[in-house]
Amino acid sequence: MSESPQGGGLLASCPSGGCGAKMDPAVLSRFLKLLPPQTAPDLLVGFGTNDDAAVWRLSPDLAVVSTVDFFPPMVDDGHLFGRIAATNALSDIYAMGGRPILALNLVCFPQSLDPAILAEILAGGAETVNAAGAFLAGGHSIYDNLPKYGLAVTGLVHPDKARRNQAVKDGDALILTKPLGVGLILSAHRLKAAAETHYQAAIDSMTTLNAKAALALDGYPVNAVTDVTGFGLLGHLAEMVGTDYAVDLNFDSLPIFPGALDYAAEFFATALGQRNRNHLTGQVDLTSLNPAQEEILFDPQTSGGLLISLPASQANNLLATLQTDHPKAAIIGQVSRRRAPDPAITVL
Repeated sequence: MSESPQGGGLLASCPSGGCGAKMDPAVLSRFLKLLPPQTAPDLLVGFGTNDDAAVWRLSPDLAVVSTVDFFPPMVDDGHLFGRIAATNALSDIYAMGGRPILALNLVCFPQSLDPAILAEILAGGAETVNAAGAFLAGGHSIYDNLPKYGLAVTGLVHPDKARRNQAVKDGDALILTKPLGVGLILSAHRLKAAAETHYQAAIDSMTTLNAKAALALDGYPVNAVTDVTGFGLLGHLAEMVGTDYAVDLNFDSLPIFPGALDYAAEFFATALGQRNRNHLTGQVDLTSLNPAQEEILFDPQTSGGLLISLPASQANNLLATLQTDHPKAAIIGQVSRRRAPDPAITVL
């Protein structure tokens, strides 16, 4: 893996990067409530349910899936940054059950940085879009103080097969396809404290498309899907269960990157991880965990895995299918009806 031309300088220019740069979920939720409701017969999914992408029905047999995602860099290598950002943006289409067909670049770039770095970023993004079987068809760029890159992506799905994040059912099992701890490893790497093997494992995960995982769901009675990104496992899980359902999460079953727990114990935490914790106060029971284990659950993931809810009777079969391409995938918990005032999530 080579550095960007003239030494990169991407990390030096950014205080935070990847999905760790996302806004505070509590602040975002407050702003979204101020927007007027958006309803139309063909708007199958809007922003009201915090889903991963919008879905608009074109005909009884065809709908478009639309999403946008961009962020500052989390690595110095421009080409690698482009690949990670594109993989992350495409993930929302896969989480909704769609097939990406078209992508547009979103670019913010400082005049002070070498333009050759931008060329590397764009090349990495284009490579990933094409690997997904989609086409890069343009975009928009502006000068900015901080470099940022991502994509607006359009996909296709049958209207009846669009997957939602808030459709869990009582008795469902939960499967996670990628390990946790990306934010902690990147934080340690930024301070030159991460082992190269740990860092490389995170890189390999962040550049792995969720395409095969999404395809593996076909033929199974999946009820709900989301991808785990900046709000961490607990934040995205809380969105899935809403107010009507609860989850018993088994910490020992969680796939976790090697080294991530050690870095958490050494306080390589992220600012968004703390904001995620604050946002979920009173919604989760973590009394069985130590502080490092708690940090894993709040840690923001960049280009994380799919979180899948389906009947428990089908979970082992689906897991075996997923592990062909995602060997770390695991069954991590079970959904039940929530009984107030019990917390939404209990970690065992």
